[in-house]
Amino acid sequence: MKQTKLTLLSVAVISLALTAACTQTRNTNTATANQNMATPEPTPNKDAIVSEVTRIEKDWPRIWKEKDGAAVRRIEADDVILVSFTGTLGSKEQDVKDAEAGNLTFDSWDVSEVNVKVIDTDAAVASVLMTLTKAKFSDGSNAEDVSGHYRVLDTFARRGGQWQVVASSIVKLTREAEQALINNTMPGPAVSGTPATQPSPPARPSATRKAPPPPSPPNQ
Repeated sequence: MKQTKLTLLSVAVISLALTAACTQTRNTNTATANQNMATPEPTPNKDAIVSEVTRIEKDWPRIWKEKDGAAVRRIEADDVILVSFTGTLGSKEQDVKDAEAGNLTFDSWDVSEVNVKVIDTDAAVASVLMTLTKAKFSDGSNAEDVSGHYRVLDTFARRGGQWQVVASSIVKLTREAEQALINNTMPGPAVSGTPATQPSPPARPSATRKAPPPPSPPNQ
């Protein structure tokens, strides 16, 4: 009898142990499965990102006009990569100095064709057309005419809630490219409307009715 009780007790203990082991295994598998599930990326607010990047791009004329070096410090990242239209590398520190010194002067600076591509919630790329008229850049001793049309490609990253330029390259349009741009933006000559055909006079019994003259071709 005692042996039977001991046997039953052993079976109960083993059953409890197996149940606990199975429960622990299931919990471990569930935790592993939860860890393996990919966290969905937040959906970027594209309209807000495009609006903010566009605002920054359109603010550059004011920044240089007002010698706003603080804005340059805020917009350009400390590790920004800058490639000028001459192929030389620039730096944030030099841009700040040039802005505060007023080394770039111009009569007008137009920012157009702003095209922003949102990559994710914290990254975007913008292409811009800049048109500078009567613009000069001075390094303190020499002044260079930098008027013309420029294509700019800026890479933005959001850091600490602030959108910053982390890379920028600029290309000056050749004369052929500028002429093609001007031709594409100039309105074409106005085309004269086709004159209305005058109604024919009532036919006379004794006269042959003539067909109305064809409408004049539009002016070229």
